Amino acid sequence: MKLRGAGLLLFLVLAGCMVGPDYQRPELALPQGFKEGTQWQRAAANPQGALASRWWQAFGDSQLNSLVEQSARANQSIVAAEAAWRQAKAQVDISRAGLWPTVTAGLTMTRGVDGGGAGLSQGTGSGVQQTVSATLGASWEPDLWGQVRRTIESNQALADVSDAQLAGVRLSIASSVASNYLGLRQLDLDIGLLEQQQQLNQQLLDMTQASFLQGTASNDQLLVAQDQLSTVVVSLQTAQRSREQFEHALAVLVGQAPAQFNVPPRGDYDFVVPHPPLNLPSALLQRRPDVIAAERTAAAANARIGVAEAAFFPNLDLTAEVGFRGSALGGLFNTANRIWSLGPALSATLFDGGAREAALRQAYAGYDQDVANYRGTVLAALQNVEDNLSALNHLQRQADTFGQIHQRNQQLFASQQSQQRAGVASRQAVLTQQLLLLQSEQSLRDAQGQQSQASVALIQSLGGGWAP
Repeated sequence: MKLRGAGLLLFLVLAGCMVGPDYQRPELALPQGFKEGTQWQRAAANPQGALASRWWQAFGDSQLNSLVEQSARANQSIVAAEAAWRQAKAQVDISRAGLWPTVTAGLTMTRGVDGGGAGLSQGTGSGVQQTVSATLGASWEPDLWGQVRRTIESNQALADVSDAQLAGVRLSIASSVASNYLGLRQLDLDIGLLEQQQQLNQQLLDMTQASFLQGTASNDQLLVAQDQLSTVVVSLQTAQRSREQFEHALAVLVGQAPAQFNVPPRGDYDFVVPHPPLNLPSALLQRRPDVIAAERTAAAANARIGVAEAAFFPNLDLTAEVGFRGSALGGLFNTANRIWSLGPALSATLFDGGAREAALRQAYAGYDQDVANYRGTVLAALQNVEDNLSALNHLQRQADTFGQIHQRNQQLFASQQSQQRAGVASRQAVLTQQLLLLQSEQSLRDAQGQQSQASVALIQSLGGGWAP
């Protein structure tokens, strides 16, 4: 009979179903191609690709590589996100423990008076009783309707959300390091070129002042020369201030105090602009951390529907206790002192004022909300990629145009130098043309720097690179 009872119980447990809908990834109506001139191929998803990618190495800068790797170890936002992920994993283990029985052990000793305490009042100790017991108990609520398993499913999906958020923080920090570093290098070039422009404007001002004193230049010309020098000085101060702020931001990103961090300037920096391939696989969007997090959030919400539905079914509690009880610790574990109890308890809620129905409606509404958020996240991701592709395309054209302008100014400067040597051009004309040459070079370098930073933004929008 005991074997039959155990077999029946095992059958009930194994046959326990999970109520609620099984999760299906929400369908998306995705376009077949990017609008901004890039073909889109279908490919298998690779959520781990963003974590394994070392996309920053494509910029060919060892110092940038070092800063990104340092930030991955020391950035406090990453440390906090990693701790949040460990908390989520622990919550999964907590919910999984609900599938197993709870076992307790106890040892108690009581001493009391029987008969109203008369014996103690007389000082004789009569009527004093002592009870000693040692017990081992177990209780278990079989997951007949899948409430615990749906809770595990929900918490596991939330742990996946935390994992994706950790990947997103890592990607965001690496992108911020790269963007700030490239912006700093762009300002290095600007500062060098502006310092040269300041020197030329100072020479032009000196020449204009001399001509003014000689009566060959007007006061208006002197004022214009002064304004041109002042404008360059203001631009130089703005560039130096921005560089310092970029350096401070980099210090915090790599986990250091700004006072302890320094990036030596480089006036000869060459920007590298990684270009995406002609074909970008659509799976790149599926590995974006925000898209993964939104999809996993919807999965967690779906599992909570099952938890809410399971509340409509009765609960079965199985309890058992074995042990020994006697009047003294010595000889407690004799067979005559053995005690045991075993009993199932079935309970169900008959009336709760509509609380369970409301909880179920809430669960369905939460799922619908998370599905809408997921679809909105995907659409926003598509917009983000399109924006960055557009920016990269237009910046490429701008850089090509500025390159052509710079080449023409080089030719004009060489022509002015030749005319000066021939005695048909003044020193002032040569300095003016040299100033225009420096300005055209600054525009070209700025466009190249913006291209590199746009590449970082595109890489980030694709979830960490474009390698499938």
